[in-house]
Amino acid sequence: MRLLHRIGYYLGGFSLGLIILAFFFSGKKTSCAYFPEARVLKNINLKSYTLSRKAQESLTQLQLDTIAVNSVLKNGDIDFNESQPRKEPCGEYAVYGQTSEEQLLKIVLENCEENVLIKEVSLAKD
Repeated sequence: MRLLHRIGYYLGGFSLGLIILAFFFSGKKTSCAYFPEARVLKNINLKSYTLSRKAQESLTQLQLDTIAVNSVLKNGDIDFNESQPRKEPCGEYAVYGQTSEEQLLKIVLENCEENVLIKEVSLAKD
């Protein structure tokens, strides 16, 4: 068998394998959360959250709504230096992220077993 035929068979099988993989993984919400920050954010986003009175007042004062909070919780960065992940009974995290108005928000939350409590929302200091 000539080299050109071997390359053709290889590319044909490889492309068929890619098509089968695309078929199996299409429509599924597969993700890779290997790093600690990605795992914590994924865990937070799987649960429902409640806002403390202080967080509600801060959102009103900053003229923001829960869409900004959702955006920060989805795309934000966790500052593990300010966080206390092993705090009992709920770990406490500080999440920083940009809103649609290009404001840098800081959200302090408690990640409990069943739900998330957002304790405070503030503008982050640069």
